[in-house]
Amino acid sequence: MEDHEVQMLAGEFEACRKLLIALGDENRQQLIIKMMQMGDCSGVRVGEITDRTHLSRPAVSHHLQILKDAGIIKMRREATKNYYYFDAETEAMDKLLSMLEHARDIMQLLPDRSRADDQ
Repeated sequence: MEDHEVQMLAGEFEACRKLLIALGDENRQQLIIKMMQMGDCSGVRVGEITDRTHLSRPAVSHHLQILKDAGIIKMRREATKNYYYFDAETEAMDKLLSMLEHARDIMQLLPDRSRADDQ
């Protein structure tokens, strides 16, 4: 295995940090699950999400903004109403999938290290 492959992987991991941080928060994970369970592909409003979670309206808005900034969801405005939805064309998810595949490829080249040395 070449060192430059590992360095490339480190760069890919760095490029995915915002997404990983966004997905790593338990409240945001719950918010994503609730949005999926609501099943409205056209988008949901903050109030609808608030009604289905233990989070306050400002907290939901805050977490939605982080998810939006990470490229996980998008927002559509209709007059004074904002609708949040998942975007299948997200570049962030493509980067994450590519990084994970690259990590798997590198790990498959590593020798078996599961055996403890006899002492």
